[in-house]
Amino acid sequence: MESFWNLLIHNIQRTAPLEFIAVGFGLLSVFFIMKENIWGYPTGLLNVGLYVYLCFKAGLFANMGINVFYFIVSIYGWYNWAHPGEQETRLRVKRLNRKETLIAICSMMILLFFIWRLLRDFPESSYPFFDALTTSIFIIAMVLQALKCLESWILWIAGDFIAIPLFASSGLAFTCLQYLAFLIMAISGFFSWKKSLLRND
Repeated sequence: MESFWNLLIHNIQRTAPLEFIAVGFGLLSVFFIMKENIWGYPTGLLNVGLYVYLCFKAGLFANMGINVFYFIVSIYGWYNWAHPGEQETRLRVKRLNRKETLIAICSMMILLFFIWRLLRDFPESSYPFFDALTTSIFIIAMVLQALKCLESWILWIAGDFIAIPLFASSGLAFTCLQYLAFLIMAISGFFSWKKSLLRND
């Protein structure tokens, strides 16, 4: 436990100011989305935009590509939330039907297979299966969030839960704590959106 805190202090000391800003916008974005506030998207765009730059500078091109995807989906989500329909003042929380759930699961499995195949060919890749698993979960979660589906939070919770030990075992203590915060907020977000869904019904 002591080594974890020593590693955390070391990580924080080495963290660039721009990364602190990116993390701050990331936490703000999750908080706003949790509250069904459209400001989750502009803050999220700032977060992923900064991470595109940080990943490029660090040579993490796969992560950079994922953040470019997040950026595009965030623009769609912002537009979708801002245009709920003629009779609505805001986009309502919804649930996936069986067909949509099957499509989401199959899409995630296909992504997992291709990302894992890609990562396992890189000798520098640590834990390629779990890296691919979290990435595929987060991609589908992002799309479902843009559609304002309650199930997006279930995927965020699952992805964060897997990501925490993944980052901890990779020596990224600061990122590990960040994802612990994301996990707590995702659980809160699920219950907040569920309450909103029941209220709308």
